[in-house]
Amino acid sequence: MNFTGAHILSIQQFEPDDIEAIFTVADAMLPFARRQKATRVLDGAIMGNMFFEASTRTRVSFGSAFNLLGGNVRETTGFESSAITKGESLYDTARVLSGYSDVVCMRHPQAGSVAEFAKASRVPVINGGDGSNEHPTQALLDLYTIRKELASKGRSIDGARIAMIGDLKYGRTVHSLCKLLSLYKNCHISLVSPQELSMPGELVEMMRARGHKISISEELTSSITNVDIAYSTRIQEERFQTKAEADLYRGRFRLNQSIYTQFCEPNTVIMHPLPRDSRSEANELDIDLDQNPNLAIFRQADNGVIVRMALFAMVLDVVHLVDKYMHDVRWFPGIGR
Repeated sequence: MNFTGAHILSIQQFEPDDIEAIFTVADAMLPFARRQKATRVLDGAIMGNMFFEASTRTRVSFGSAFNLLGGNVRETTGFESSAITKGESLYDTARVLSGYSDVVCMRHPQAGSVAEFAKASRVPVINGGDGSNEHPTQALLDLYTIRKELASKGRSIDGARIAMIGDLKYGRTVHSLCKLLSLYKNCHISLVSPQELSMPGELVEMMRARGHKISISEELTSSITNVDIAYSTRIQEERFQTKAEADLYRGRFRLNQSIYTQFCEPNTVIMHPLPRDSRSEANELDIDLDQNPNLAIFRQADNGVIVRMALFAMVLDVVHLVDKYMHDVRWFPGIGR
């Protein structure tokens, strides 16, 4: 695809070559994310960060990625601080805010809302999550992480064995990740969830139609015995009618070091899109896993910055100029980036 000026709304926009192009640029962004170098390639550019749903990592990651390229960020968070509470339509909001920005990142609780916004926008729009539908940048950073973690063990995405665990009905991250994985070959995907929170049937059939082996189970331990990746998700409480309904499923699939040692292969990589629910009634990934070298959740979060930097550089057509505006870092860069 031609990335210049393009909206990034759905994983279904991408072909394998597009994904490789994004990952190649992401690799080149690593020195900037690690504060080994700095660049001002987007000096003067403005990103409108519109988050109408709660977010920490995605919102800050988008902002940090744009700042690291030298750009400026203007934010609006929640409906209460926007004109939408006064009855303004997404069309009108898009027409106005795209006049203030060079690119817009948006999260909204309604499926399809970001695509609707993009129709009226005069600048590229990047989907930061639309309801339970899709989260394309999270899926890209997840796949980038999977590729890096498997490569360190001499494996590739083709033929990967991946368990997806938890709320697969409302978890937009796993929906988008399944669509990405479908572009590869001979993956074995174990879907582990309560029946009521199972992966949408159309995604299961799509994966099978493209030659992937799909197994479905409500049992955690038997499903993680022969996998390269254990990808856990939280119960999407905000998608349920009541907290009590969400509580019926919370804590059903807990992974701790004891279970990992007993049932997982020694090199099984643990992933989670975050936030992990560490409350006692949930505790999806126990803190006793924090010292496990195969816990990749923080490397995964770090990868979100460079993948989003890559997308900004590509849609604003400055990939070839990043190094031209590079300079040394003049501040303490932190430890262990």
